[in-house]
Amino acid sequence: MADTALTAPPRSPLSQAAGRLAAATRASGGAVRLAELRFLAQLNVRLDAKGAAADAVGLALDLQLPLEPNTVVHGGELTALWLGPDEWLLVGRPGTQRELESRIREAAGNEPVSVTDVSAQRTTLLVTGSRARDLLAHGCALDLHPRAFGAGRCAQTTLARTQVVLVARDEPRAGFWVLVRSSFAGYLTDWLLDAATEYL
Repeated sequence: MADTALTAPPRSPLSQAAGRLAAATRASGGAVRLAELRFLAQLNVRLDAKGAAADAVGLALDLQLPLEPNTVVHGGELTALWLGPDEWLLVGRPGTQRELESRIREAAGNEPVSVTDVSAQRTTLLVTGSRARDLLAHGCALDLHPRAFGAGRCAQTTLARTQVVLVARDEPRAGFWVLVRSSFAGYLTDWLLDAATEYL
């Protein structure tokens, strides 16, 4: 019997929270901006940072994988986050994960490399505004002062007891990315909206 199941379009775990995020942003008058960045391509890459594959992959992607712990490197529309001595998270435009994976595997050739598409595992919250650091500091144990966690830094940490990857973005007033597992995204969004009340 033929399979008649229809493929449903992807649905964001925060699709029902978009209105509340926009309302909080308007009410804060620039103090806090909260939004979801939907369906970003996310690839977990593991390889020997000192091996031939690292250089080949860097050339294929037109960006060098960061080697300094907890740093971020940008290359065009692609961002590489250092997660460990042999582990990175590549973040790119929605829908580019298959092409990126193919480029990485082709560049690595016979060198050992692991590439895992984790795009559906997490969603990304954008937190910006003049009080963005203060808002995140309410629930994060990291020192978020710009001297300690300035632009171009990233960390695997907890925010409101939820595991996240936190990224301080490079662009002026660009704020932070908070990459959170889809199953915890609703809880973390509720927490952020509640914690932002004092700025509204």
